[in-house]
Amino acid sequence: MQKLLEKKVKVQYVPCKKANTKRAKRFLDNRAPKLTENIKNAMIMKGGNTSMTVTQALKDIYALKKPSAVLYKKKNITRPFEDSTSLEFFSKKTDSSLFLFGSHNKKRPNNLIFGRLFDFHVLDMIELGIEKYISLSDIKSSKCPEGTKPMLVFAGEAFDHENDHKRLKSLLTDFFRGPVVPSVRLAGLEHVLHFTALEGKIYMRSYRSLLKKSGCRTPRIELEEIGPSFDFILRRTHLASDDLYKTAHRQPKALKPKKKKNISHDTFGTKFGRLHMQKQDLAKLQTRKMKGLRKRRGPAAAAAAVVEGETSPKTTEVE
Repeated sequence: MQKLLEKKVKVQYVPCKKANTKRAKRFLDNRAPKLTENIKNAMIMKGGNTSMTVTQALKDIYALKKPSAVLYKKKNITRPFEDSTSLEFFSKKTDSSLFLFGSHNKKRPNNLIFGRLFDFHVLDMIELGIEKYISLSDIKSSKCPEGTKPMLVFAGEAFDHENDHKRLKSLLTDFFRGPVVPSVRLAGLEHVLHFTALEGKIYMRSYRSLLKKSGCRTPRIELEEIGPSFDFILRRTHLASDDLYKTAHRQPKALKPKKKKNISHDTFGTKFGRLHMQKQDLAKLQTRKMKGLRKRRGPAAAAAAVVEGETSPKTTEVE
């Protein structure tokens, strides 16, 4: 027993990677953990078997997601629901936390898999089948500039009540929301992505908002469809557990806003303050003084009463 205790255990220390050049140092600093993370990148890839519909759909979604996306043109023979190691490898290589995988086979034709990763491991992914598709090139209209931050609209009770649709809403919001900005000008709100859940299907439409003259300060808004247009059907899902999902949404303490006493905000961001004051005696409250309300005393008061004819000098009481 003593021999076992006296036996030395060799511990091998793995040195951390150090940058030898300034370029490598900037690269490692960009990949390092931060309080405010970088913009979420998405990798878009296709499987071993794809159709023209899936290939064009991936290109159109890449056009909506640019510049924070990477499009792989070569085929990747993998099955995300069975083995996700290749997705995790590419996510480390490109520093991507979102992915879109397209495939096509007889059992599941025109298949798209939306997913996201946490700590370079697959968190959740949802499989959608394309039933109807209209590409960007098929709709002849002016498009929004590249990198425009879209407005996301979700319609349908399923997005609020069903668990799979709730996660799908969260996933689509994470995928299409774009960078976080402190303020947006009115003319920049020109791209609208509308998702509708109805009768077991998900309809995705893309619009461009047009500001028209209305004869007043508030412009009249019209929506023009610019594409792409999808009719999805929900297929397989791989959802994270509640504990892992809660861990992935955890924020560092430094980012949490400190609570201030007696200050609150409403849904529109308006700040309200509460003041605590001592009990006031309204009888002693100082009010505004007016000459007409002053009490007159002495001979001047008696003379004024005689002039007005209200009382006589004999009946006037002098204080």
